[in-house]
Amino acid sequence: MTIPLPQLTDLPAEIIEIAGTLEAAGFETWCVGGALRDRVLGYPSEDVDLATAAKPEAVLQLFRRTVAVGVRFGTVGVLDRRNVLHEVTTFRKDVATDGRHATVEFGVSLEEDLARRDFTINALAYHPLRHEWRDPFAGGSDLQRRVVRAVGDPARRFAEDYLRSLRALRFAARFEFEIEPATWNAARSGVSGLSDLSAERVREEWFKGLETARSLVRLSMLWREVGAAARWLPELVAQYPFASATPAPRDPVVLTVGLCGEPATLLQRLRASNEEIDRARAMTRASAEPPSSAALEVRRWLAQVGHAAEDLRLLATYRAGGPPAWVATL
Repeated sequence: MTIPLPQLTDLPAEIIEIAGTLEAAGFETWCVGGALRDRVLGYPSEDVDLATAAKPEAVLQLFRRTVAVGVRFGTVGVLDRRNVLHEVTTFRKDVATDGRHATVEFGVSLEEDLARRDFTINALAYHPLRHEWRDPFAGGSDLQRRVVRAVGDPARRFAEDYLRSLRALRFAARFEFEIEPATWNAARSGVSGLSDLSAERVREEWFKGLETARSLVRLSMLWREVGAAARWLPELVAQYPFASATPAPRDPVVLTVGLCGEPATLLQRLRASNEEIDRARAMTRASAEPPSSAALEVRRWLAQVGHAAEDLRLLATYRAGGPPAWVATL
């Protein structure tokens, strides 16, 4: 069952202009991706992607200022007057996958392009000129029901790219959605495939989850229950260490230090940068807080912790749910 979706009146003018140029040249063009999902849910998003019947060489010819973002996979970046890059990708389908990468074929329909998406809530398309929706997999209904559901067969969808199971956890924690039972079971059954992912992709997904989750408690729980923590984050602590509402800003390195034992070892496994690993080491070597709010004690603590002071202040704020008393003395 599909539900009526709202007309989008806040699409960037540059997106409408790019779509208009493609359509005038005879190429069907639609807005796609997470920006549509976010707009329907009431989250502002400037990053609107376009999918088109035009092949990359046609896009390169139609626009004067372009960047070859991923031409082999059908994506060309079009620069607008403000030098903002907008991704334009040719309709495509996967013809071969290995759980990490896909070989794609161009010259397919919009419906076939949407069929290769991970979840129904991401398989929406909106025509920016005609103001009509395409929702072949009832993603609008799943947004209303607050459900993360794979497009088509969940086991097959995850086998195409095992990172999708981690994305399901992130969306569920970000939007407070439930994961549809068949999708959840497929994620748990295919957890061994996570071992084949690159550490960099897993780190990016973990960091994105930490930055966007409405509930970090739930994010941590989902990683443990699906089996992803055992594969990649065995140091994840069982007892949640922060206040129920984690204040902004969200720093994924500081959050990882608070949520995981031996965080530097974990970040090395995830191939974080040397700077991020050094920050984790500095936080775990130092005293987490000064012994009191007295100015002399805070000064001594600052001398001891050095450049880790700001990270430790943020960590203490996460744990308390707000700035502890000694922060005022800083």
